[in-house]
Amino acid sequence: MTVLGLGVSCLVLALVAWLLPPGLAKEVARFVPCCVRAVFALRRDPRVPRRARFVLAFAGLYTLSGINVIPDFVPVIGLLDNVIVLVVALRYVGRRVAREVLFAAWSGNPAVLDRLLGRPRGQRDPDGPRWRRRRIRDR
Repeated sequence: MTVLGLGVSCLVLALVAWLLPPGLAKEVARFVPCCVRAVFALRRDPRVPRRARFVLAFAGLYTLSGINVIPDFVPVIGLLDNVIVLVVALRYVGRRVAREVLFAAWSGNPAVLDRLLGRPRGQRDPDGPRWRRRRIRDR
């Protein structure tokens, strides 16, 4: 019954996302269906390591199951724990596989996924503070 309710709510979100004009509201409405689609696409991808597949399987099952930290029938925040689990799983996988694999599985706006994943490790922020080590000079 809960899986049916979650499926109906995802279909409603997909319908709302299709009917909305382009913009932020449309991207927010498309976020959960795009995450679920990406999780299932990445589960089948052979380039994703085994640990990352287990994390994706957990995120998918948690999202589809009726057992949640915050019940789904609570308005507005009911799906929040599902979104958090999906985001954490995608960020974990994003650190283990190439970004091209993630972007191939993502069906939504690539800028949303890029924002979700953040900068790749080792890449500096050009506008951020520049900390330098001070060398201790022998006198």
